[in-house]
Amino acid sequence: MHSIITLAEVTVQRILTAAGLTGATTSPLGGGTYNSVFRVSAREGEFVLKLAPGDQPGLTYERHLMRTEALFCTLGSKVAPVPEVVYADDAALLATCLPGTPVFGRSDVDRPQIRRELGAAVRALHEVTGPGFGYPQLGLHETWTEAFFRMFDAVRADAQRYGVTLPTADLSRHAQAFDEVQRPALVHFDLWDGNILADTGLTGLVDGERAFWGDPVAEFVSLALFESIEDDEHFLTSYGFEFTGSARLRLAAYQAYLYSIMLVERVPRGSTDPALESMITGALTRALGVLA
Repeated sequence: MHSIITLAEVTVQRILTAAGLTGATTSPLGGGTYNSVFRVSAREGEFVLKLAPGDQPGLTYERHLMRTEALFCTLGSKVAPVPEVVYADDAALLATCLPGTPVFGRSDVDRPQIRRELGAAVRALHEVTGPGFGYPQLGLHETWTEAFFRMFDAVRADAQRYGVTLPTADLSRHAQAFDEVQRPALVHFDLWDGNILADTGLTGLVDGERAFWGDPVAEFVSLALFESIEDDEHFLTSYGFEFTGSARLRLAAYQAYLYSIMLVERVPRGSTDPALESMITGALTRALGVLA
């Protein structure tokens, strides 16, 4: 254990030196489910440092996530309250620390106001256009249909690898709905309340390591985790989105994709919460029912 701690300390010091920070102190931050996260206080300001878990078992898409988050922050910080990159490599990301705290579980915020501000911020992110479709760290595709179908196939393969039985649906029946997506938008894909910061108003969108280039509708899954984004009038009005039949089909597919990920990742992460498993399975079943 001593050698592991020493190695981490050496890694942190190397990054802080490379970033040019002086008088820096670090303290662990809670909330990270995949990476190690630290608060960095230096003469130059406040920062957040994330370290990748190395060779820890994971899913197919969980490769070079630091590259992806650095890309998301570099592009997103130009148009929305997203951390700015200070230093990045394949194993680490140092970014500015945004004010505010996660809105998850809080009762001291004006939630309608936050959701309206969130709608405008997410719309700005989605106006950023990429060079192709899919996860940037895994290689891009010319069409969203091809990219998303391969993304879902990868999760099914992960399920087999980890011995997880996944209910599924034939997405090819709805290929025309996915063909409608012609522009690769910057999608965060993990905007649950734990990754949305606020004080008296919206202050930050963080943890963009799972971002991809794709359909903006995919964003609406984590924005209403286990619920329906169509019930969120404040967000949708501010964002400026009206659902069509094909958009609802695609949303159900993206729900099925995320809930499949959440079921499979429980194995490499050692999660044994039966109540959470039941909640995810129920949400996955409902999403697949729309696609049946």
